Formats: sequence, structure tokens, C-alpha cells
Amino acid sequence: MVRKVLNLPAGRFAAILLSVILVLAIFGRILAPYDPLAGTGEPLLGPSAANWLGTDYVGRDVLSRLLYGATLSIFSAVQVALIGLVVGAIPGILSVYLGKAYEWASLRIIDTLISIPFLIFAVAVTALVGNGINQAMMVVGVLVAPLFFRVARAATLNVSNSHYVEAAVLSGATLGWIIRKHVWEKVLPPIAIALANTLGAGLVVVASLTFLGIGVQPPEPTWGGDLASDLKYLPFKPYAPLFPSLLIMATVWGLNLLADAIRDVSGESGRVLTPRKKAVPAPLQPEPAK
Repeated sequence: MVRKVLNLPAGRFAAILLSVILVLAIFGRILAPYDPLAGTGEPLLGPSAANWLGTDYVGRDVLSRLLYGATLSIFSAVQVALIGLVVGAIPGILSVYLGKAYEWASLRIIDTLISIPFLIFAVAVTALVGNGINQAMMVVGVLVAPLFFRVARAATLNVSNSHYVEAAVLSGATLGWIIRKHVWEKVLPPIAIALANTLGAGLVVVASLTFLGIGVQPPEPTWGGDLASDLKYLPFKPYAPLFPSLLIMATVWGLNLLADAIRDVSGESGRVLTPRKKAVPAPLQPEPAK
């Protein structure tokens, strides 16, 4: 599937863009020219040779803060997506095979999670257990689990009704063997699409939480936290929020392009394209004799 995705122009562009973002997330702290917590010049300076993106409201280098913030912002979104994948996809697959009681209970839990608003619940939980990034990401990861549950359950239901799975059950195959050999191969493409979409949504949620000061407290650099700080000084530096906003938008855009490319190569578009039939000209009728 990877080779097919890279054969698409959108897939190649998404791979290049996300590779750059991943390099920033992994090596951003090494590439940063200054300490993100230390002042390097006058406050609210414009771009210069010493500070390529200028300085913030206390004189810290903006580029260094964005590079440092990439690590926490990106890997927090990955943490959200992985928690949602584990909490949602595995119960979604098992709900097809573990009987009516488990199915009913899991569906009720998923319906309850869907009805809970993200930010309000995250604020409430962090107020109870402490304002930490791991607590906040755990809450958000559980709240995105219904997406993986429904995707995995729908794909598993489709596979479970196939003849080869019924034959495997009749031949005495175990549940684990059926899931590994038959179910997982069919469930993987829609889960990969959901994972790419959830990474983008998770980044937006992480930026929203850090924008509100939840999970990470200033002066710890994050894209959402830097955006919140820049908005307070728009009259002095109106273009300052542009830099973290572009990083967030580019990452989400690349993840959405990747999800579309996976959907195209796996045939998970939700519709069947039928070839258009060519019009066949009507046979010529002989003219009546005069």
C-alpha cells in the first residue's frame, strides 16, 4: 500500500511535507539556534539576521520556540491518536465476536463518549487529576476512540459475513487466528485513514488545549501556547500569529492529503465508480421504396 500511496501526486506531496514536520519534531531542539526560554534581544523585534522570525513579547527567539514546540505538539497528537486506536479499534473488532452482551455494553459506552464535549471534559479531568500533558492527552485519546471503534466494527462486520471466514469458523479456527489472518487485513486500510485524520484532529485539539493553558503551562513552548501569546500583542506585531498558525495548518493539510491518498488506493471512498458505457449508434434503416 505504501508504494501505491507514493505513486499518487497527493501521496508524494503529503509524504514530503510530513517528513519535514517529523524532522522538526525529532531534531527541532538540536536545530534551534537559541534557548527558547532565554531572551536574545529586544521584545517584539521583526525578522533579522540574528532572529530569523523576530522575537516575542519578552525578547525570546520565535524560531527557537517554534522548533522546540514542534516536539511537544506533534508527539502529543501522536499520543492522542495511538490511545484512540488502542481503546477504540480493538474493542470494535471484538464486539463482533464476543457475544450480544459485550456488543450491547460496548455500544452504550461508545454512545456515551460521543456525547461528551472534548474541551469541557478535558478541562474537568485536568482540574481533578492535575494539569499535565499526559493527563490531558489520555482524556482526548479516549474521547476520539469512538471513531476507531465504529470504523473497525463496520469493517469487521463486512468481513465476518464472508464465505472464507465462515469456512474458517467451521474448520475450528480460533478467534485470534481469524482476526490475524482475515479480519486485520481488511480492517487495516480504513483504520489507517482514520489514524491519519485523527492525527490532524489531535494536533488541533492539542493546540486548542495549550492555547487555553491546559496540559502545558507557559513559558514551555508549544504551537498553541505561542499562538495565544502572539494574539495579545497584535497591535505591536500583527503578523506574529502567522508562524505557528502556518505550521499547524500545514501539518493538518498534509495528514488530510495522506488520508485521501490511502482512501484512493484502498478503495475506501464509499462509492463504486462504474465505467461509462459508450453510446452505440442505432442501425441505419433502409429508406422506403418510392
